[in-house]
Order: sequence, then C-alpha cells, then structure tokens
Amino acid sequence: MAKIIAINAGSSSLKFQLFEMPSEEVITKGLIERIGLNDAVFNISVNGEKIQEITEIPDHDVAVKILLGKLTELGIIASLDEIEGIGHRVVHGGEEFADSALITDDVISKIDTLSELAPLHNPANLTGITAFQQVLPNVPAVAVFDTAFHQTMPEKSYLYSLPYEYYEQYGIRKYGFHGTSHKYVSQRAAELLGRPIDQLRLISCHLGNGASIAAIEGGKSMDTSMGFTPLAGVTMGTRSGNIDPALIPFIMEKTDQSADEVLQVLNKKSGLLGISGFSSDLRDITEQAKEGNDRAELALKIFADNIHKYIGSYASGMNGVDAIIFTAGIGENSEIVRARVLQGLEFMGVYWDPTLNKISGEESFINYPHSPVKVMVIPTNEEVMIARDVCRLAGI
Repeated sequence: MAKIIAINAGSSSLKFQLFEMPSEEVITKGLIERIGLNDAVFNISVNGEKIQEITEIPDHDVAVKILLGKLTELGIIASLDEIEGIGHRVVHGGEEFADSALITDDVISKIDTLSELAPLHNPANLTGITAFQQVLPNVPAVAVFDTAFHQTMPEKSYLYSLPYEYYEQYGIRKYGFHGTSHKYVSQRAAELLGRPIDQLRLISCHLGNGASIAAIEGGKSMDTSMGFTPLAGVTMGTRSGNIDPALIPFIMEKTDQSADEVLQVLNKKSGLLGISGFSSDLRDITEQAKEGNDRAELALKIFADNIHKYIGSYASGMNGVDAIIFTAGIGENSEIVRARVLQGLEFMGVYWDPTLNKISGEESFINYPHSPVKVMVIPTNEEVMIARDVCRLAGI
C-alpha cells in the first residue's frame, strides 16, 4: 500500500487529497484558500470531521509546509516518508503532452513555456509543483494535464478554418479541457456497461460552472466543445461559450472597451450570469425560474439547448452513441437540466425515465431498460485519476 497525494494548485488556493493506493481510499482531503492574505483559510477533513483554521499564509511554499505539517500533527501520517508520490493537476499541456508525465526539469520548462496558452493557470500549477519540490525533493511527482486526453482528436476536429500557418507558427488550434474528468467517467461507464471501452461510443457532459462536452470513441477523445481556451463551447456559469467573433470589435466600439476588457466580460460576466442578470449559480437560477422569473427561465433554456445540440452533433459524428454521461456539479445534481437536455432525443434511441432522473449525486442509470442508448450519471473523480497516473508512471 502506498500513500499518494493529489494536488490542484490555483493562483490563491491549493486543493488536496491523500490516497491509499491501490485501494483508492481517501485518507484525508482539504482546501487552502486566500493564499497571500492575512486571513487565509485552511480546511482539512480528519475521520469525517472538518477542521478549519484562519491564519496568515503568504505564499504557496508556506501553504505546502503547513499542509504537510498538519498531516503529521493530526496523526494522519506518522512521517512525511510515508508519502511515496505526488500528482499535480496542470491545466495546459499543449501538443507537448498527450499523457501525464513524470516531472523533470525539462517538463517544468515545457509547462512554463506553455503558460502563454494558459496564463492564469499554468504559472499557478507550477507554483504548486516547485513548492512541493522544496519540501519533498526526492519524492516522484507527476504532472496530469487537462488537455492530454484530447490529443487524440483528429485534425478535422481540432483545426480552425484559419490560415494554416497560424497553427504552424502559433499553435492556434482546439485543445479542449476537463480531459481528466472525461477520461475518468468514460472508463467508469465502460465498467458499468460491462463492455470493453474500445467498443463504445460515448458522449460525456461535464457540467459545472465550467462546462464541456466530449465525443469519446473507443476510449479516445474524437471532439470536444472547449477550444483554444476554456471560453469556447456551451454556455457556462460566467463564460459566453461560442459567439460570432465579429462581436468582439463591435462591442469594443460600442462600449469603448479594450479587447482585454471585452474578454473579461466574455469570461466573467456572461453565460448564465449575463443572461439571468443576477447569478451564475444554476441553483439560484432554477429557483427563480420556478418562481416565474423570465430571464432565469431563458438562461435555463439556452444552457440546456446548447448541450442538447452538441449531443446531436457528436452522435452524428460517431455514427451513433451507446451512452450519454452526465457528470460534475450540475450534471450530477440537476434533474431539471438533465431532463431539458434529454427531451427530444428519442429520435436517436434515448429513452430516459423521469423517476430515475430524480437522483442527485449518485452513480446511476436513468434510462428505461429498453433504451438502445443508455443514460448515466457518474460523479467525476479527477483526483483519483491523478493518483492512478502517479502510480502508473512512478512505478508504485
């Protein structure tokens, strides 16, 4: 048995889970928020009990030291020597990484170079990597890339209809994201269906504040809704999803904003928030829609309709589909969104049971037994995928 820690470092946060492998038992998990401030928040679960502390955490180096100190102080582990591997989520691997990778100086250099493609995320991910290297320099570490799973997409899926030299010179193409989640739920779907994954055509709907749809054939990503950045695709919590690109200069002219300011609007003030006018949280929007708020209802319709269209498109592209998967916060918990997405798909063999659809956060089939296309709710587990990759690549 080996203890593996999975890390997801943001610009001011650090999320962690400690696993016993290969049993995949979660020993502890937690979140450090507001790193860099005097009132940073440290959360950790111990034997099912949540412990929270407010303290000054000036940077990620200190956050990591506090985290590792708490693991021994609280008796979760006897010593740091018990940690045999570290897995780091890294948002962007570009075309360099079609799989997770053991972290070396060369890998770190490439992740840094790829920061041009993910300026908000890769530098933060690197900060987490270097902070752990300071404290546990001899423990093998693995980078697990959000984009890696989608590197199997064919050119017809990932190339834009732009001058080809833009791709050659600047790497402008669709990369896709949420790959670790799509990979996990597609593998789990094959297990639940009792069929080899290489025989399956799956559509995975990762629906949270960020949302993406993936067409997965034979266990490989064939297409996905997010693009060069996570801004593309379906309507999301605060992101617009696909728009006519000519709108950007039009909005700049009309509102006297710069391109960067318009991009901020598209990323932070659009989507469900922009349409509803009051919230990016689907729970708030659902409640207001029930009470007759027209714009909340409109936001729900647009959100579900976008996903519905992608499912039809991807089923067509794969010449059929064996199962549709719902995952992440909204996908796992919103029966209303699932119902609206699935309505009208009967023409392609999707027959779902409204009673079974009432489940929330549970692994379940929600289709009628006779439905040719199965519909599944599978809670995602990106952290366990990270731990698995650490064991696989570090030979643990």
